Amino acid sequence: MVNIYEAIASNKRKSAIVIVLFLIFTAVVFYVMSQAFSVYLGYEPGGLGFVGIALILSGLMSFGSYYYSDKIVLKISGAKPASRREHFNFYTAVENLSIATGIPKPKLYVIEDTAPNAFATGRDPEHAVICATTGLLQKLTKSELEGVIAHEISHIRYFDIRLMSIVSVLVGSIALIADFFLRVSFRGRRGSRKSSQIDAVFMILGIVFAILSPFIAQLIQLAISRSREFTADAGAISITRQPQGLISALQKIESDREPLEAANKATAHLYIENPFKDKSKSKVGWFSGLFNTHPPVTERLKALQKMA
Repeated sequence: MVNIYEAIASNKRKSAIVIVLFLIFTAVVFYVMSQAFSVYLGYEPGGLGFVGIALILSGLMSFGSYYYSDKIVLKISGAKPASRREHFNFYTAVENLSIATGIPKPKLYVIEDTAPNAFATGRDPEHAVICATTGLLQKLTKSELEGVIAHEISHIRYFDIRLMSIVSVLVGSIALIADFFLRVSFRGRRGSRKSSQIDAVFMILGIVFAILSPFIAQLIQLAISRSREFTADAGAISITRQPQGLISALQKIESDREPLEAANKATAHLYIENPFKDKSKSKVGWFSGLFNTHPPVTERLKALQKMA
């Protein structure tokens, strides 16, 4: 049997390592691209002006994402505020688990969809939201629903939504910078300064990074997302002390083959399980797993069963 708190600590360490590597990768990409762009403009490599502009843009994007991501996600998902009278079990389960964990009760929303799924969003525990589909509320037992809610509350407690919002902005910034550089680089070098060997190296590296960095950044983003799911699973068990509730809930959600119509690629990583059910079963192997927003349910179940 695996100790719950050791599992949580281990998952946090793995996430921290991936995040540090991602930040280093982002810094290297910004540096190389700035040097290549300086060469393109005809200046000596060494300035960080282009990086500064990129970081300012990223900061502004992060600020908007930080404050408005929850509203945007709820809007595009078609979520509506939950009713205490109509969704009584949902309300009481969230209230009880919020008291148990010492966080403010999140706002509750519901998506009218028979596919069982749920997600949490919001920049911090004071501005958190838990959203569930009507299918989830109808198909799960009380203990299963508590397991799912405890999973989402764990995301809130560990500030996973804030983390993924920042990571998403960094990934988007890398893609934006790479696309811009590729567009301008094929127009030919500007400026009259005579090229040197270092200029050629930076231009080649800039093109290589522009092509590969968005792809690598997305893979790292997905790896962080998968890691946080394991942490939230372990966190849910530390709250409910009933692994079987979440185990049974994940089995029901995974076995339901109906895709969630309200989900899209921008919001898929938020849900407790991959909402695109029809696409996940046909892919096998470790390579295809790199492109998944969630770890396989079988791996999550094995980890949970070790805590039972």
